[in-house]
Order: sequence, then structure tokens, then C-alpha cells
Amino acid sequence: MGSMSPETTGLPKSHRALVCHSTDKPLALETLPTPEPVAGTAIVHIIAANIIGYMRDIYNGKRKYPFPTPMIPGTSAIGRIAAVGPDATSLKEGQLVYVDCFIRGRDDQTAVFLGGVHEGYSPQSQRMMRGEWRDSTFCEYAKMPLETLEVLDESKLLGEVSNGGLGYKVEDLAYLGAMLVPYGGLNSIGLKSGETIVIGPATGGFGGAAVLVALAMGARVIAMGRNKKALEELAKGRERVETVAITGDMAKDLEALKAFGTIDAFLDISPPEASKSTHIKSAILALRHSGRVSLMGGTQEDVALPHSKIMHFDIALKGKYMYDRDDIKTMIKMIQVGVLPIGEKAGFQVTGKFGLEDWDAAFTSAAENATVGKFAVFTP
Repeated sequence: MGSMSPETTGLPKSHRALVCHSTDKPLALETLPTPEPVAGTAIVHIIAANIIGYMRDIYNGKRKYPFPTPMIPGTSAIGRIAAVGPDATSLKEGQLVYVDCFIRGRDDQTAVFLGGVHEGYSPQSQRMMRGEWRDSTFCEYAKMPLETLEVLDESKLLGEVSNGGLGYKVEDLAYLGAMLVPYGGLNSIGLKSGETIVIGPATGGFGGAAVLVALAMGARVIAMGRNKKALEELAKGRERVETVAITGDMAKDLEALKAFGTIDAFLDISPPEASKSTHIKSAILALRHSGRVSLMGGTQEDVALPHSKIMHFDIALKGKYMYDRDDIKTMIKMIQVGVLPIGEKAGFQVTGKFGLEDWDAAFTSAAENATVGKFAVFTP
């Protein structure tokens, strides 16, 4: 069955979108034909799209991420279903949904890419992003695979507290995308309530989110980072958070970690520029026998690991790229039942709500506030 026309679906004939034509040129705000729903897809009216702190460096080429052009950039978002394809069975127009930008091949779950950000590492993932799923969410209406949309309990999440709701604002929900990434790593190594985990570096956007998620999972956290003031702010008012500064002296940092007793696990979520950091070695050396390590950092270079410790102490190393689909469902449940607070009650701050035309200011705001609980969103 073919696509349905805008007249049939009630969609507008055109919509506004940011377009990346080249990393040598600034993004352009353009008016484009509204995408049409076909089998296996839904059209989502984007309400709030999360802006990653290093977004500018992606689209100006500094990070050298591979992606096709022209392309509508984007990330995960919150939206409302505007139209569905003919084979949709449970998704309906009007539902509030989480839009996941981590897209998987339907006939090959190992073919994965980040919509609007990175075309992945296999010919199969590259073919998907260069073809049907080239465009993402920095627009008014996005065409998405049905399976990337998770329905949110709008009355519970956005309802008044006096009526049994949680009282969140819709833009608060956009932070879900930042928390999902570290949750994928934490869950992949089976982090349990009562365990102690080292998270490092913990003062950036994803590292800070990892601390909050690990606490919600019932763990004690030892947060590592170079910025002592940021570490103090992270621990302030939060029980079960200890801090250790990364000094560059591996032995000194190791002793500081050991002072907190038995350590069960370590999550590394380093940015690319931290490939020579000493914290990975010190954290692994601090682990108990049979400790677990989740490697989620963005470094592209080889990292020196303490082979003897890993071998003699049965240390398990687990690489994790993003998260599994079931992780999305679990995290949504954690928020909806209240074990993972977000919004103002958790000290979160939306540093700005920007229209698509203000993309330059939006990227600046996101970069200047790339720390725990602070984020900017596009509200097309």
C-alpha cells in the first residue's frame, strides 16, 4: 500500500526543518514538503527535541562524524503522533510519545545508527541512514519507524500533583534521551541495588546523568572528575554520592578510590579527548574480585588496560553502544512510578527553549551547560 496524502491525513502540506547541506556551511532553516506516512512509519509532530552539548561540533565537522547530506539533523525527542501508516496496530494519532533516535535494522538488529547524528559502522546501517531514514527530529514533522516510538502516560507524567500526576512539563521529558545512554551501560553489567559503582568522568552531560540513574537503581556512586567544584555540586544534597578528583596521578587516585571500601563496578563514559586519562586504569585496579566494567566512552584510540588485574581477578569487561529497546520501556516505567525523578523537583534545569530559527543560540546554550540535569531543547 502506498503513502497517504496530506489531504487524507490532515497533515499540513509543508513544514519547517533545519537542514545540514555540508559541514562547511551553517545549518539552513527551510520549508519542505511534509513527510507522508507509509507502511511501518508514523509522522510525529515534534514538541521538544533534546540538544546534545557538543551538537555544534557534529555539524561543523569538528567531530568528524559520518552522515549523509543533505540531512535534517536531530536527536531523541518528545512528540505527538500526527499520522500513522496503514499497518500500525496500537499507535494512534494524538498520543504523546518518546521518539528514539537509535534506529535498528528490522531484519538485522546489529545494523544500528544514530538518526540525525552518525550513520553507524556497517554497510547495512549506512544504507539505512543514506536512504529511508536520512532525516531526524530538528523539524516540525518527523517520519519515524513505528518501533522507535514509545507511548508515554501523559496524564501521569504531566498531570497535576493534586490529581495524582507527577506535574512535569513536556520539555522535562526530553532529558530521557540523556539518561537512557548510561542506563544501557549500567543495565548491561547488571548493576544491583546496594552495590558501589565508580562513574567517570561524572561531571559532563552523560556522566552526570549516569550518576542520577545509578542512584535510582539503588547503588552507591563514586563520581570521578577533574572539576572539583562540579563534583561538589553533583554530590550536594544527594545521598550515596562520593567524589574522587582525577589528578593525573594514577596511584594517588587509586588510593582515594580504595578508601571507600569494596567497589563492585565501573562505568567509563569518557569523551573522545579523554583517551589518555588515567582514571580508567585506576578505577579498574580498585575493583573487587569479579568486578564488572562497562565501556561506553567515545574515545577512538586504544586505551591501556591493567591486563594482570583483569585476568587474575576475573574482571569482566563489557562494551556497550547505547542501549537495548527494552531499556527504554524500563526507564519510562522508572520515571512514571517516581523512582527516577526529573524536572525541577530533581534540580533539573531547562536552560533554554529555542525555535528552529535560533539554532545557533541553542547550540551555544547546550555547550555552555553540558552538565548534570541541565539541557536545552528545540520546540519547533
